[in-house]
Amino acid sequence: MISAAPLHCRVCGGPLIEQIPEGDDRERAVCPGCGEIHYINPCLVVGALIEKDDRVLLCRRAIEPAQGLWTPPAGFLEIGESIADGACRETREEALGEVEALAPHSVIDLPHIGQVYYFILAGHVAGEFGAGAESIEVRWFPWPEIPWPELAFPVVDRVLRLRLEDRQLGTCRFHQGTLRFVGEGDRFAAASYRYESAFCHRFEGKTGS
Repeated sequence: MISAAPLHCRVCGGPLIEQIPEGDDRERAVCPGCGEIHYINPCLVVGALIEKDDRVLLCRRAIEPAQGLWTPPAGFLEIGESIADGACRETREEALGEVEALAPHSVIDLPHIGQVYYFILAGHVAGEFGAGAESIEVRWFPWPEIPWPELAFPVVDRVLRLRLEDRQLGTCRFHQGTLRFVGEGDRFAAASYRYESAFCHRFEGKTGS
């Protein structure tokens, strides 16, 4: 679900109303007292695909949503962080290890929940990987043994499949696309979504070890 509009003004505390501001084309939460307009913008989630010896690092989530299911280290970008900084921080928090950004991998839009996912390829720098506070366990999975039915989110399923295709082709590609909910079915099931590729750009870079 996309976050609901706030009820009170962050500037003066007054109640908000829904109206179309002058020069705009849609309703916003507007304060009739001070005129402040409260925009609701998509959230950016950043994550890291970490590979070693033909394996990828996944974390089993200790928290909801999707508790007990697997995902690469990922989470919401914080104010003041770059995308690479955020992905590396999420890896420290969820998997305890230090990584460095190697290359961009994918940007996937999820319009129905107001989120954008940006995954990078990352290399291990220091520290032993282990379960952070939000993880039950952390494990290296050989690519043929990815637990597809136990992945946490449809976007994780898509990102890993895109990376697997790249590896099979022996190349690096940057993917941009949209994951659309088909309107029925389980919102946490990959089969309930349709992936629309905007572009896929090949570049010279590491293809994983």
